Amino acid sequence: MGIDVKKLREDFKEPYELVNTSDGITLFLRKWETQSPSNKAILIFHGITAYSEPYEMFANAISKTGFTVVGLDLRGHGLSDGIRGDYPSKERLINDLVETIAYLKKQYSTLLLFGHSLGVLTAFITKKNSTEKIDGLILLSAGKTVNPGVYKSPSVLQKLKILISSIFRPSKPVINYYREGISGLDDPLFNFKYTLRFMRLVSFQDLDFSEEIECPVILGVGEHDEIFSVESAQSLLDEIPSNDKKFFVMAGAKHAVEFSEEVFKDIKSWLSAKFS
Repeated sequence: MGIDVKKLREDFKEPYELVNTSDGITLFLRKWETQSPSNKAILIFHGITAYSEPYEMFANAISKTGFTVVGLDLRGHGLSDGIRGDYPSKERLINDLVETIAYLKKQYSTLLLFGHSLGVLTAFITKKNSTEKIDGLILLSAGKTVNPGVYKSPSVLQKLKILISSIFRPSKPVINYYREGISGLDDPLFNFKYTLRFMRLVSFQDLDFSEEIECPVILGVGEHDEIFSVESAQSLLDEIPSNDKKFFVMAGAKHAVEFSEEVFKDIKSWLSAKFS
């Protein structure tokens, strides 16, 4: 039995908003509000398999600094509409992101993007394609190259089955996403199966750094991140064309960051220095 996303949205009791896209899809925005009204917000882009709720600890902590925090569930993820684990095209992904930014900028004059893992890629795509002003980028758990041996290569037969299925039924998720230490296995709103066309959208090798990023950037990585090494993360930051960037290492942290006060301290300090 599939997930009844519409029913789950109707039953949701915490603050949220909905974005109606230009092709008729509803995107879910979870909200963590400040104690007093604020014109500053941070938009969370989640990692692959995940959705906005797992970032609640981060969001609650940051909302106390005067920023409203908003978490977008990508199409086909969490409480957003769409085929689970699928995106029809890169153009549609860009449109969803740009339309979400336009929606939020009507409410918040200052808007930062927070990207974790896959969310780092979507943050860069958003920054490049949105005509709205983006005031800062907070990036976690990403690097230029993946650590060797993290993902098992599919057999020739598996590759053939994936290719054939994707030709005749491109919207059918056929690729199992798995690695050691993966989180969310007990949460039905996590995705662990994706379409080939979705997976082709999420390569860090395709990042476009041809234009200057005219906002401050902070990038952090866990000391024990299973996917990206500290050196790989530093290499990614080195390539980001910004004159205002900072790097930090989260002591003891893995890829699925448990947001300790130590992590909050680095980000809070950066926010205070740049946006107070």
